[in-house]
Parts: sequence; structure tokens; C-alpha cells
Amino acid sequence: MLLLIALFVVTAFLTPRGTETGPDPAALAEAREATGGAQTREDIMARQAGMDVDIDFRRQNTGDPSGGAAMNAQLGTLGGVSDAEMFRALRFNEADVSVSSRAPAADVLIQDTGMAWLQFRQGPLAQWGGGALLGILALLVLFYVARGKIRIDGEITGQTILRFNSIERFAHWLLATSFILLAITGLVVFFGRQGLIPLIGHEAYAGLARGSKWIHNSVSWAFMLSIVMVFFLWVWHNIPNRTDIKWAMQGGGLFVKGVHPPAKKFNAGQKVIFWSVVLLGGSIALSGLSLLFPFQLPMFAKTFGILNQTGLPQLLGFGILPTEMPPHEEMQYAAAWHTIVGFAMMVIVIAHIYIGSVGMEGAFDAMGSGQVEKQWAKEHHSIWYEEVTGEQAGHHGSPDAESGGRPGAGEARTPAE
Repeated sequence: MLLLIALFVVTAFLTPRGTETGPDPAALAEAREATGGAQTREDIMARQAGMDVDIDFRRQNTGDPSGGAAMNAQLGTLGGVSDAEMFRALRFNEADVSVSSRAPAADVLIQDTGMAWLQFRQGPLAQWGGGALLGILALLVLFYVARGKIRIDGEITGQTILRFNSIERFAHWLLATSFILLAITGLVVFFGRQGLIPLIGHEAYAGLARGSKWIHNSVSWAFMLSIVMVFFLWVWHNIPNRTDIKWAMQGGGLFVKGVHPPAKKFNAGQKVIFWSVVLLGGSIALSGLSLLFPFQLPMFAKTFGILNQTGLPQLLGFGILPTEMPPHEEMQYAAAWHTIVGFAMMVIVIAHIYIGSVGMEGAFDAMGSGQVEKQWAKEHHSIWYEEVTGEQAGHHGSPDAESGGRPGAGEARTPAE
């Protein structure tokens, strides 16, 4: 559902749409009669005000070669087409263009939706994406100040239990390191023109951007491999169950000291992380492949065709989405989608890194050495602990008043199931 919402956000900004209703088309058409069909001052002012203006009259006004002068007459070789009409035909991809290059789409000389993509990229996308990153960092700082580090409540014995084997840890760290590299290099490229060039200059940024592009394209293959590995290693442990409801209703014990709702190998919060990374990671991988191979793997024209059949775009006021577009436009949609999903993943992963490092005592060991303190396992994954060891862990729904929330010091234990 979130992916569908994001897709409509991309479509909303990249599909030319005015912010206000345009002037009366009949009045504009009457005014154009005085200019011989050319655009008028009213047309220009309406577009500058962001209004919807019918441009069909410009699309159709691309010259009439049959009305041109003879070849030996003045301007005869232009076939009666003015420069404005020629560029208009190029803009709307209606000109008969011949090029020496045999590259795909080499005959597309003007691509009209490029400005809408650039304005979206430098405006809302940069503001919302940057704001989301700053917002999650601010929230985590506030959470740490208010809650502090989530400590192990019971007695630390030094006895450990294997939580993740070497293959699982390899898949996790391959995913983590590749994503961090992709995130950093993606941010360098995305914010380079607006943020880095004013700081370090064009020449320094040119080398940085070139290296970032090479790293981004190369590391992407490791990222895609790790997504597949993580999926097959953990998918069966991440299927939602009734235990997740209780965990979520108690906030996972993150907000109240001494509260430890029961959980299996992965709790509800970790399952949200898992499915977010798998689904968003798969989507960002597909859009990345489309950017690497734009002529072989176009995505959006086909996707829009499927959405049109559902009736959702029309229901939401987008009308019929385009089902035929040049590779340049496909790449613009793919780039916008790639960036939106990338920002969403960065927000999720930053929160995950916080909990797995400074946010919770003992959590990093799970992916560090693979061994976790037994008391940590009892408190945070009690059902899994009992399944693995056969020992009773005890589930703690609320802290005991006399023991200060420490299990085993006067608090009654309840069975695992």
C-alpha cells in the first residue's frame, strides 16, 4: 500500500498539472485568432501562474510543409515552417528527425517532461527527503534523552546462547554495508549540486561524484544478493502471528522499564523492519536496474497500464496515466521512485541501527559475535529462548513494584504460551 501511495506521489509531480484552474479555453481561442493561432499574453501569464492551460493548439501548430514556398523561392527550403514551429514539433516529438547515431532514442531531441522532473527533484523531493532524515535523527535523540539506553533488567550471568550463525551474520552485514555505501553515495549525487558544490567547488565535486557513481553501481549487485539471502534465511521467522499483537500493544517494552512482552526469534518491530527492507529493497533494486538498463527494462509505462485498468488513477483524479513514453521519461520516473524509496529505507534503517547499537544493551552482540547474554534473550525473545533451550524464561508484562522491575526478584513468572 505504501508503495502504491509513493507511486501516485511520483505521478502527481511528474505529470504536468496546474495548481489552479486555467482561464476560459473559449476566450483564449478567440484571442488567438488575432495572432494567427499563436499563443497570446494570456497563455503565457496563465502558465507562469501555474494554471492548467490547454496546449493542444501549440501541439497542432507545427507548420504545413504543403503550404511552403517553392525550392527556388525565398525560405523555400524550410518548407513554410518557422523556427518556432520546428522547435514545437521537436518538443512534442512530432518532427521527422534523422540522426547519424544508431543509439536508442537518439532522435528524441527535446524531452518536454524534463523540467517537471527537475523541479520535483530539487524542490519537494529534496525538502521532504532531507526533512525525513533530520526528523528521524531528532526523534531518536529525544527518545534517548527521555528513555535512555534500554538496559538488561535481570542479572547478567555471562552465559550466552547462539542467536545468529555465521551465514546469517554474513548476509546481514553484506546487506548493511552495501546499503550504507549506497545511501552515502546516493546522497552525494542527489544533494551535490545544491549542497556540496557550494562547499567544495565544481572540480572537487566532479571527482567525488564520479567515484560515488562507480561505487553505487558496483555495490548495488551485492545489495541485491543480500536481499535475496536475507529473505530466504528469515522469511519463515517473520510471518506475523498472535504474539505480535501483544508485543505491539505493549510497545515492545521500549517505553516502560521492566516490560518485556513475549516474542519469538523476531518480534513485531523486527518483522516490520524485515518486510520493509525486503519489499522496499526489492522495489529500489528494480528501479535501479531500470536506470542501469533503461532501453531494456522500462518499468513505468507497463505499470501505468496496469493501474489504468484498476481505475485507481481516475478515481484519485489523475486521469489516464501515460502508457507510452520515451526512455528519457521512463528514467525520470525511475529516478524519482528510486530516490523516494531510498529515503524511506534510510529512515527505517537509521531507527534499526539505533536500537541495535546505542539504544539497547546487548543487542549488538546478536550480529557481532552471534552470541547473546541469556538474560537478554529471556527478556526480549522469551518464546524463542524456550524453544531453543527448553528452559522457562518467564514473560513480564509490567515491572514489579518491590523489585524495581528486575525479574526474578519477587515477580511471578507466567508460562511461555
